Order: sequence, then structure tokens, then C-alpha cells
Amino acid sequence: MFLLLGALFLTACHKKTAAPPPPPPPVAAAPVPAPLPTITLSATPATVEAGSAVTLRWEARNAGTVRIEPGLGEVAVTGNRAVNPGSSVTYTATAIGPGGTATDTARITVNAAAPPAERIPDARINPPNASLETLFGQNVQTILFDYDKAEIRGDQVSKLQGNAAWLKQNSSVRFTVEGHCDEKGSQEYNLALGDRRAAAVKEFLVQQGIPESRINAISYGEERPVCRDETEDCMQRNRRAEFTLNP
Repeated sequence: MFLLLGALFLTACHKKTAAPPPPPPPVAAAPVPAPLPTITLSATPATVEAGSAVTLRWEARNAGTVRIEPGLGEVAVTGNRAVNPGSSVTYTATAIGPGGTATDTARITVNAAAPPAERIPDARINPPNASLETLFGQNVQTILFDYDKAEIRGDQVSKLQGNAAWLKQNSSVRFTVEGHCDEKGSQEYNLALGDRRAAAVKEFLVQQGIPESRINAISYGEERPVCRDETEDCMQRNRRAEFTLNP
């Protein structure tokens, strides 16, 4: 009996311990994100006379596809192209790669042929006994824009050049360029669009030799329409850059 109890005691003392749990599986490394593409676009020269060629140059990195609009479509990742825009235009290059997209723009200002000197007779530029406000209203014309656009239209270039010619001859005049819109779109969007329109006109006049210090630019968006009819003619009249004489 004592021998049996001793055997049972020894067996209990030598009870096997549980095996440790297996180690957790290794954690896979997070994938490295693809690098974002980059692109640069330039136009040389940036200001030309109508009919002159401009060279667009671009270079993209980390991109598989590049498109340039308007007109060029898909192009090589790096390259150059001669273009002959008929009017002022902003080219946009878009680079697309595994890491996303990137864009850059280049603006070209196209000046129409200079109007003949007799287009604005001396008597009209400085008629006798006319106030400066009257002269300003007679010689500085409103500029119209296409729907949802801020580029200077080809048919408005000669008007802007005429404005610049009179402003050069009256170098003491300070003025404001007001950007206006039709009522389509939100108020916030139209304020931004009007700002771009005023800025485009200001840039054109500066390139014509008008000192920037003489020009203020402001946007009124859709707040000050010249008419309220729901017709295309009325809305076209509201898409404008208007000039006011500063005190």
C-alpha cells in the first residue's frame, strides 16, 4: 500500500507543464505609396502679336500621361510645341501618374494689330471744354467676356488697346477695373470669376505700358447687372469688365 501511494505521489509531482503558445505571424510591411506627379509648363514669349508663334515647354515627373488643353491633347511626358493662338488663352497641362494628378498653367496674351492712329481723332481724345469724367466715359470702353470665362476675347483686344492708348495720353488718370458676371452660378463663384476678369484686364493694360499703380481691380460678381432680362443678350452684357474713374 505504501509503495502504491508513493508512486502516485511521484507521478503528481512530475506533471507535465503546458506548451507555450506559438508566436504571432509576422506583420506585413505597409506598401510604399506611389510618388505624386509634378509638371511645369511655360510659354515663350508670353505676349505676342496676332499671328506670331509661341513655344510651349513642359516637363513631368512620376507621370505616365500628360495632356495639354486647349487643342494639344495627349503629349509626351517632356517636350515642346509651337502654337499660334488667335487670341489670348491659358494653356493647362495635366500630369497623371500612379500617385495622382498635377497641373500647371501658362497664359499667352495675344495683341491684335495696332489700330490706325485716325481711329481716335484728336478732337475726340481731348475735345475742348469737356470734363475728365466725360472724356473717360467716351474713350474707355467696357470689355465683354464669354460665359464662365476670364480670357480676353479676340474681338475685345482692339477695344482694350484703344483704352490703353487714351490712358497713356492721360497719364494722371487713375481708375478701377470692375469684374462683373451674369446671375448663373453661386454668389461665391461669381465673385471669384469677376475677380479673374478684372485681373485679366489689369494684366493686359500693364503689358500695354500702363503703370500698375494707376489701376485698382475689384469684383462685384452678379451684384451690379446692367439689365435683368432672362435673355442671352442681357446676360452677355452682364459678363463684363467695366471702368470707373477714381477721384
